[in-house]
Amino acid sequence: MNQLSLNPSEIVGKYADIGAGKTKRALRPLILLGVLAGVLIALGCSATNTAVYGMQDVWTARMVLGLLFPFGLGMVVLMGAELFTGNSLIVISVLEKKCSVGAMLRSWGIVYAANFAGALLVAAGCVYFGQLQYSGGQLALYTMRCALAKCTMPFANAFVMGFFCNVLVCLGVLMAMVSTDAASRIIAAFLPVCYFVISGFEHCVANMYYIPAGLMAKTVPAYAQLAAQAGLDLSQLTVSRFLAGNLLPVTLGNILGGAAIGALMWYCHRTKQ
Repeated sequence: MNQLSLNPSEIVGKYADIGAGKTKRALRPLILLGVLAGVLIALGCSATNTAVYGMQDVWTARMVLGLLFPFGLGMVVLMGAELFTGNSLIVISVLEKKCSVGAMLRSWGIVYAANFAGALLVAAGCVYFGQLQYSGGQLALYTMRCALAKCTMPFANAFVMGFFCNVLVCLGVLMAMVSTDAASRIIAAFLPVCYFVISGFEHCVANMYYIPAGLMAKTVPAYAQLAAQAGLDLSQLTVSRFLAGNLLPVTLGNILGGAAIGALMWYCHRTKQ
């Protein structure tokens, strides 16, 4: 078999089997691989924040973010970690009747919680063990500003930005299956994720780092003082705004976007028309 040999129909068939396998994974490895995915995405968020916090030009910052962040998904793909957004494609397995809706929802719920746990671990480590202290705490200030912007985004905006995000993420997951060698898989996954990051779309697992890191930084007196000195009003940076105002609509948008691209690919490329 050539390295670049799978056509869209074969990709759909292959993912139908992979997705069904995900729903049958034992609880302990499912949790651990979910935590791993959350950690990998959160580490990507931490790295990209560190790379751009001193940039004033938005265009330059978004380009740098777009070039760096996709390697988080690349690590997830290569390590076989369980990422909630990519697992929206298990809809393909349901449509192929290789797993049940209940099995899919069980997998989604466990992986979502595990991703959240992994992202929170990284956020806590970065905030409370000094990673945000760059430039006298300016990285912490940037982290709080980023979290605040996400918490004050209108519900509809967060939903639609979440939808577009996961259309691209799931395309990246499917495109990575075209190849059998690591470099080609990373490149295939890289491009769609690069698009979503440059465009500023919303990814629920990434936000499990971005916003909690800002919330935690707010509790550090030195960082809170920096925010006050910069005139940053943190009154809207709250747990309730995070959960109901951002995470909920972004998660719903991610689910719909991933399920939509999965259903579209299945309908158009399934082997039995």
